[in-house]
Amino acid sequence: METTNITPNQSFGERLVGIDFNPSGDDKVKRAKQLFAEAANLLEEAKISSIENGTYTAIRTQLFEHAVGEVLNAQMCTVKLLTFK
Repeated sequence: METTNITPNQSFGERLVGIDFNPSGDDKVKRAKQLFAEAANLLEEAKISSIENGTYTAIRTQLFEHAVGEVLNAQMCTVKLLTFK
């Protein structure tokens, strides 16, 4: 079983998309993962902000979780398409 290295200083988005997992070393895969990690980080920042402001409600929780799942799904589909032979 292959494992990926997660460094302590990785952002939420980098951990989510597995930023270091790119066995082919494909630059397009690297760039796609960076973009999706950035999107996930924006979502995490919005979540933290609403928690700090006391506006993090149940609906915001559901929206956050759904959006993060969609970012992950889009990233995986994008990588699949970029590497499809």
